[in-house]
Amino acid sequence: MAKKDIVKKEQSTDKDTAQGNGAAEFALKTKEELGKVVWPSRQQLISESAAVILMVILVSTIIYLIDNVFAWGAGKVF
Repeated sequence: MAKKDIVKKEQSTDKDTAQGNGAAEFALKTKEELGKVVWPSRQQLISESAAVILMVILVSTIIYLIDNVFAWGAGKVF
């Protein structure tokens, strides 16, 4: 990389900082973006949370049962 390229990159970084990319602008832009979010309704939140909890219980039960089958098989072999 040439020395000129490095100097140009440093100058562009300094310009960005000088334009006010500080904490206040970050907070303002964050607030604007959060205003664009489509939040779920309470009913949707509850039903989707219940679906996730049930799937976690189902998958953990299947893994537990498979683990016990392999443990039983290993006990018979060894």
